[in-house]
Amino acid sequence: MIAIFYLVLQILKLYSYIVIANVIVSWLIAFNVLNTQNRFVYAILELSYKLTEPFLNKIRCFLPNLGSLDISPIILLLLIWFIEMCMKLYIAPIIF
Repeated sequence: MIAIFYLVLQILKLYSYIVIANVIVSWLIAFNVLNTQNRFVYAILELSYKLTEPFLNKIRCFLPNLGSLDISPIILLLLIWFIEMCMKLYIAPIIF
């Protein structure tokens, strides 16, 4: 049970890193630092998009339209942090 608890925590942490990487790569593409014609860059962008877009789209449905400002990754990172804290505060005492 302890191993599953730590595995879930590590998966949440890894997913938060993927969300941050998705934001950084999208900024680099928007400022023409990275070229999507490069196959490696396109593969990384597509992978991060497929991993993050389902959750980000659900969050965007509840957020008001802020124009070009997208705060859905921030909300997703806060939700991941909240889940981690709830696990550490409420599930960890039951396991340990």
